[in-house]
Amino acid sequence: MDKKKQKKKKKNRHVSVRMNLLFFFVFLLFSLLILRLGVVQIVSGEGYKQEVERTEDVVVTNSVPRGKIYDRTEKVIVDNVARNAITYTPPQSSNPEDMMEVAVKLAQLIEMDTSSVRERDQKDYWILTNKKAADKKVTVEEKKEIARNKDLSSKEKNNKIYQMTLERISEQDLASLTEQDIENLAIYRELSTGYALTPKIIKNEGVSQKEFAVVSENLSELPGINTTTDWERVYPFENTIRSILGSVSSSKQGLPSEMVDYYLSKDYSRNDRVGTSQLELQYEDILSGRKEKMKNVTKDGAVLETKVMKEGQRGKDIVITIDMELQQEVEKIVSEELLKNVHQERSSHLDRAFVVMMDPNSGEVLALVGKRYGKDPSTGEYRVMDYALGTYTSFYEVGSAVKGATVLTGYMAGVITPGQSLVDEPIEIANGKKTSWFNTNGGSNTPMTDRYALERSSNVYMFKVAMKMAGNPHYIPKAPINGSKKDLVNLRNHFNQFGLGVNTGIDLPGEVDGYKGQYSLPGNLLDFAIGQFDTYTPLQLAQYVSTIANGGYRVQPQILKEVRKPGKNHETLGAMEMKNEPTILNKVNVTSHQLENVQKGFYQVYHGSKGTAVTHFGDAPYVAAGKSGTAESFTPPDPVTGLKYSTYNTTLIGYAPYNQPEIAYSTVVPASHNGETDPYINKDISRRIMDKYFELKKQRDSGEEKNISESSE
Repeated sequence: MDKKKQKKKKKNRHVSVRMNLLFFFVFLLFSLLILRLGVVQIVSGEGYKQEVERTEDVVVTNSVPRGKIYDRTEKVIVDNVARNAITYTPPQSSNPEDMMEVAVKLAQLIEMDTSSVRERDQKDYWILTNKKAADKKVTVEEKKEIARNKDLSSKEKNNKIYQMTLERISEQDLASLTEQDIENLAIYRELSTGYALTPKIIKNEGVSQKEFAVVSENLSELPGINTTTDWERVYPFENTIRSILGSVSSSKQGLPSEMVDYYLSKDYSRNDRVGTSQLELQYEDILSGRKEKMKNVTKDGAVLETKVMKEGQRGKDIVITIDMELQQEVEKIVSEELLKNVHQERSSHLDRAFVVMMDPNSGEVLALVGKRYGKDPSTGEYRVMDYALGTYTSFYEVGSAVKGATVLTGYMAGVITPGQSLVDEPIEIANGKKTSWFNTNGGSNTPMTDRYALERSSNVYMFKVAMKMAGNPHYIPKAPINGSKKDLVNLRNHFNQFGLGVNTGIDLPGEVDGYKGQYSLPGNLLDFAIGQFDTYTPLQLAQYVSTIANGGYRVQPQILKEVRKPGKNHETLGAMEMKNEPTILNKVNVTSHQLENVQKGFYQVYHGSKGTAVTHFGDAPYVAAGKSGTAESFTPPDPVTGLKYSTYNTTLIGYAPYNQPEIAYSTVVPASHNGETDPYINKDISRRIMDKYFELKKQRDSGEEKNISESSE
């Protein structure tokens, strides 16, 4: 009995020890817990509090309205118009479900255009809104098989399953989407294409005052949505030099894909609107303005508050050299003359005409006109359309208009002297006979000076200049003539001094040099000398005649006249920031006496008894000078038959007043006629545009300038 008690007592003592140890460990654990809580609350409490309350500041930029464009008389020709807009600023981290919730709520408040919704968009939307049904499109076995493929990453496996799901969505599945679903999808599509913390325009066309107000009232229910004022680029003179003014990308297009990296490096956002062509592109840096800097205060990726860090400023304004009133009048003249001739049997291939008018002393381009008759791709109707781009992006054989350069080249090469006579006679060479247009039968061998050769437009005089330059001092009938590619290059280099066959330097993108004929035999030199071998642009012709008019200086044509700071109000120009000064590209290597001799030859073209333009300019109230041209050419191959048709290009270059030139021009009418009958469309256009120039000048000098209509055609 005593042993049992002792044993029991001993056992109880063991239990008591274990319990004490257990309580001790519990005590230690609680002590550690209390200590840890103390450390958290007392030592690190403030830090954890700041972590919970911590926000992040993210700086983004907002675009501003572009600068305006004025013509030389300070008429606004490109402007901005304010309009209501609804935007969405995506958080740093977002999920499709949250965006869909916003899209559904917003769809109840606005009407959204659904024309851009594609079938693929509908399939993505169907998957998002029918998750269980979508999950069944790919069987469990198929998913397991994909999961076992060790060659695919986890992301690739998910993509493959998603692609299989897309392929198995039927037309019946898509037919279940309602009109409201499609509108929800259209909005969701816009929301999902934005960039984190950067405002994205959801709708800025046709936002009614009611929509604007209702959305503004419900912003608290629409995370990321905001209402603001946007701008739209407008062109008051919609049909006038529209192709020269260029275009701006829309908010949906954003940065052009081929220039994304360039613009991002200059602090643009991907959805910024930028100039995409011509003037809008050429002067993007000036017109784009200073972007507004915003600070987005975010927490957990969501925007809590937006603060303006730096006010933006709309782009600077530019004043261009174009005279819109003159431009419109010249466009009207060219259009009328085209329509008058384009349906004539003798002009069955005529479809375009060009005019360039510029100040020969400064290079300022006053009118840049190109018109083309054809089928309007948007309406299917035939009409006259703007083709001003063609003045420096298309090139043609220009004929005798280049003969002034040929004579001056002969002076520079030392093979002829001012006043020197050469005999106009048929030139017989191995490949046949070449003559002047007035001596095709070879009935007379007429000595003529260089000036008279320009007046009558002698081909033979120019042939002999080219032959002398190629080492043929005297013409010997039927004898082979010397000549090489090197001689052709020499001729070209001299023509280049006048701007023929080279870039004029105009401040517009896309200018071409023209086509250089491929040398094959010495006769090519003769063709070159009369404008029948290489091709030139209408703008090159204007620069060339300006060089002769101004005393031998090749002046760079320019479109930009001034840069102005934004005006204090919508109507006025701001302070001058930069004025574009004339740029002399080179001085032609001729003496003043040599140049004056060619100028007198050009005068005789317009006023001499045998002048080729005297019938149109001999009675003009101003004294003009210049040179006409007719070149044999061919139409481009017919797209169906592949046939080419023989035609004639007609040109006329000129300047006035003769003694103090202030305006120079070139008129180019490709395929003006098919046969021997010349409709003189080049001369009709030229006389009318010069009359109009001096008429407008007289009106302005007398203070009678009229208001021009903001439309054309």
